[in-house]
Amino acid sequence: MPAVVPPRSRTRTLRVRTPDGVELSGVAVAASPPVAPPVPPPAGGRPLTFVVAHGFTHDVGRAASLRAAGWLSRFGEVRALDFRGHGRSGGASTVGGDGELLDLDAAVAAARADGARAAVTVGLSMGGGVALRQAALGAHRPDAVVCISAVARWYVRETRPMRRVHWLIETTAGRRVARSLFGLRLDRPWPEPPVSPLEAVAAVAPTPLLLVHGDRDAYFPVEHFAALARAAGPAATAVVVPGFGHAESGLTVPLVERIGRWASATIDP
Repeated sequence: MPAVVPPRSRTRTLRVRTPDGVELSGVAVAASPPVAPPVPPPAGGRPLTFVVAHGFTHDVGRAASLRAAGWLSRFGEVRALDFRGHGRSGGASTVGGDGELLDLDAAVAAARADGARAAVTVGLSMGGGVALRQAALGAHRPDAVVCISAVARWYVRETRPMRRVHWLIETTAGRRVARSLFGLRLDRPWPEPPVSPLEAVAAVAPTPLLLVHGDRDAYFPVEHFAALARAAGPAATAVVVPGFGHAESGLTVPLVERIGRWASATIDP
């Protein structure tokens, strides 16, 4: 698979409105016929639609996000929306809280309304935690969930990158930097912490779940992955990838292909 963004001819703009009235913006990338089929197509199999949930401070217009969407499109259509407060979407970010749960829930509902027969959510970092929470608590459960580089619990400060994230979120100067540097609009702090990914993950079953984490993740140590895997139980597939770092910036062609193959085999075994 070439490491290039998908051509404009296969990309269209998405607009989705959430139940609480936030306008989300994103892109849909049409499925691309691979040079060789990634998996043997089953008779009467359901085509896949991937609904991608990005990480904090990312948006779907970034090169890393577009490359990943292009790689994943070998396995089905890819739909990616900016979370509230990010990119071209409206609203203000709740940093993986209940606002983003509503965003992903609306994205899955919109995919089904547009004819998706098998919706697979793919969450990265903040989006990974959102994907777990949405599959457990949302109104529109997906057909499968892929969770990449997710945090297990809230208020993580034991790594330097996460201390920087909390500075962005929790200080006046940091919030100004977040707006000027990343275009990020932040909502008020949570009045009460929402249900954490670790508390939610057991309720994802019986929906198929793939947990992916890198052994070089500088944000969330592998202990977060281990805690999620234990709580998810034997129904989940859990994979630690040697040499993989964190979320969008660490994705590679082989890893995206591995994810696509898992989704294809899981939806149509």
